[in-house]
Amino acid sequence: MRVVVVGEGMVELGRAGEAWRLGYGGDALNTAIHLARFGLDVAFLTALGADPFSADLRAAWAAEGLDAGLILTDPARRPGLYAISVDAAGERSFTYWRGESAARGMFDLPGADAATAAAGEADLLYFSLISLAILPASARKRLLTLAARVRARGGKVAFDGNYRPALWPDAKTAAGVRDAAIAECDIGLPTFEDERLMSKFKTAEAARQHWSGLGAGEVVVKLGAEGALAGGEIVPPPVALEPVDTSGAGDAFDAGYLAARLGGADPADACLAGHRLAGWTVMRPGAIPARDAQAPYAL
Repeated sequence: MRVVVVGEGMVELGRAGEAWRLGYGGDALNTAIHLARFGLDVAFLTALGADPFSADLRAAWAAEGLDAGLILTDPARRPGLYAISVDAAGERSFTYWRGESAARGMFDLPGADAATAAAGEADLLYFSLISLAILPASARKRLLTLAARVRARGGKVAFDGNYRPALWPDAKTAAGVRDAAIAECDIGLPTFEDERLMSKFKTAEAARQHWSGLGAGEVVVKLGAEGALAGGEIVPPPVALEPVDTSGAGDAFDAGYLAARLGGADPADACLAGHRLAGWTVMRPGAIPARDAQAPYAL
């Protein structure tokens, strides 16, 4: 199975005692790396700069097993940057510096046509509402056209409705772009809190019905510590946890779920795989914790 993930990868600043630890992350990137750790063939379609930080990111992602052949270069821009702040309950918040991120112009760079043509051959294409949020309107259309092309040749498209209010002029605009993406996806992976903020849905079932009604054939609504709604039933996590850092939890769930589904698991079992990976992630600092002996990458 060839997987192509589209999005933005950034430099990450995380607390390490009184100092700051340098790493990397980004919602689509996090999912891509987790999928690669499962042993899948994963390429990341994005753009970086020609600076030393970009070179370090390329090397680190390749070391994780990502195919870097679809990472384009913008010599005039650099990667975005974000810092993670974590409260006493492990709940995270982010501060971003991403206005001139190279990924914003990925579809206008030399090599973009060849990269999107290669991405169109994917068995699974994955992107998020954040992937769309960072792009100008013309590039959003190109990404949705890419999704339609993958589906037309028999591939699948997975879409996460990851909502960051600061990236949008208002919730209505974000919801309109979300709905256009839902219409081009096979697997929908919304988070109920995002759906509540964007569309005022009062229940996870209402959100699920909205996504299903727009054409997503398989919808899993993430409910945080409560679990995930799949097939009309809530699948709870196998254990209750006290998180260290909730950064990247939803991205990890997506990867565990998709890897399990690609391996033939039914949606309920795939939810459990997603919970296991998300649970491992939130008990360690950073959006992409270093792999260790407890990492649940064997399905």
